[in-house]
Amino acid sequence: MQGSPHIVGDVMTYTVVAVGRGAAFKDIVRTMQQWKVSALPVLDGEGRVIGVVSEADLLPKEEFRDSDPDRRTQMHRLSDLAKAGGVTAEELMNAPAVTVRAGATLAEAARVMAQRKVKRLPVVDDEGVLKGIVSRADPLKVFLRTDEDLAEEVRREVVSYLFPAPLVPIRVEVQDGVVTLTGRIRDTRLVPVAARLIRAVEGVVDVECHLAGASPRSDPG
Repeated sequence: MQGSPHIVGDVMTYTVVAVGRGAAFKDIVRTMQQWKVSALPVLDGEGRVIGVVSEADLLPKEEFRDSDPDRRTQMHRLSDLAKAGGVTAEELMNAPAVTVRAGATLAEAARVMAQRKVKRLPVVDDEGVLKGIVSRADPLKVFLRTDEDLAEEVRREVVSYLFPAPLVPIRVEVQDGVVTLTGRIRDTRLVPVAARLIRAVEGVVDVECHLAGASPRSDPG
C-alpha cells in the first residue's frame, strides 16, 4: 500500500505525556486534567513502560473516602481497596502494562485493545522504552482513504494480479468504501479469493463481486 496507514507507527501519537513511578496522586490528577487524557503510562528511570495509571485507578480513593466497606465488598474489591490507599503512580498503576510495537498492524492493535478492554496502548521499542501511544480511534483512520485511492489499489494489487487477461475489462467501482467488481472472467473459482484479498485492503468497508464466468461464445479458447 503506497502511503496508506496500515501499521501502528503510521497513526500513533509520538508526543506522549507520562509520569514516573514516584509521581504523587495529586500530580497524576493534575497532569490528566492539564493534558485532557484519561490514562498515563508510568515509566522507570530509563523510560521503559512499567504500567499504566488511569482515572479508574484513581476513583477508589474518592469512592471509599468516607465509607466503611462491608466484608463482601472487601472480598470482591481487594484491588480497588488497595488503590484507595495508594499515593504514588507505582501503587496505583496496572502492571505489567499492555503495550504494542510500532510495527504491529492496526488489526493487531485493535484486537489487543478489544481483548484487554483498554482504550489506548503505549507503543514501545524492543527495550520497552516508550515511543508513542495509539488509541481506539487511530485504527479507524484507514477508513478516511478516498474511494479513488481504494479503487486504484484494488486494480493494482488484486485485479491485475488475479485476472491478468479477463474476457472483458473488469470494472472496479468504490462508493463510500464499498468495492464493486463487474466483468467476465475465465475462472469463477477465483471470485472468493478476490473478495478475501479486497477485504484485506486497509479502508475497505465491504465487497460486492459481480463477476460472471465465460460463455461458449465469449471464450475464444
